[in-house]
Amino acid sequence: MASSASHHPERELAHRDNDGIEVVLFWNELTNDLTVSVSDQRTGAYFELAAEPERALDVFEHPYAYAAFNGLPYDHALLPSWVEAAKKPAPSVADRAKRPTR
Repeated sequence: MASSASHHPERELAHRDNDGIEVVLFWNELTNDLTVSVSDQRTGAYFELAAEPERALDVFEHPYAYAAFNGLPYDHALLPSWVEAAKKPAPSVADRAKRPTR
């Protein structure tokens, strides 16, 4: 019998990867929400878009157009790529305490 801890409510419905850009369409079976996630390993950009069921495949095929149409500043959504992040050691609690707060 499978435990509920091993059950993931998000399911991958579609996936494509080309020239370092990965686009994935997810369905959350608990909330029935559809989400398209986009990550660009070249720039470190990552963003997610909610997708209505009748437009989900269109959002999946054209995520940058939908992001621009919805005013999502995807060019400002830069995160360190997982490759670069994996190269750096995680900061210790002491290192975080030295950073100034706003």
